[in-house]
Amino acid sequence: MSEENKDLGDKAKDAFDDAKESAKKAAGEAKEAAGEFKEEAKKTAEEFREGLKTAGGDNKKILAGILGILFGYLGIHKFILGYNKEGAILLGISIVGYATTCIGIGFFFFWVPGLIGLIEGIIYLTKSDEEFYNTYQVGKKPWF
Repeated sequence: MSEENKDLGDKAKDAFDDAKESAKKAAGEAKEAAGEFKEEAKKTAEEFREGLKTAGGDNKKILAGILGILFGYLGIHKFILGYNKEGAILLGISIVGYATTCIGIGFFFFWVPGLIGLIEGIIYLTKSDEEFYNTYQVGKKPWF
């Protein structure tokens, strides 16, 4: 009976060694596949980053510029670029202008935010796409 147990022990050891070799081989293949996946993921992320720079910056530039020229007194162009505080300031000044139009001072409150919006809209449209993106979307420059 001990011979049988010895044969079974040898078979178990051989099976364990085979399993160990298979596991090493599978681990090597997994590392290789992970390396390929990592490189592909880096390439895809870089392509996405480049596409975002060209497409998103240009569209926001044109939209913010036109809205700044047409509706700058309401601060809509600021909200488009994510400057909520600055947009609220322009909107608040315009509301105060509406409320005080009857006493004459309200025209000044309309004139100032409208002029700010006009100037910023022109600045947005005259900048290059890359300069606009770096200044207003990455650098977060809120005024002019």
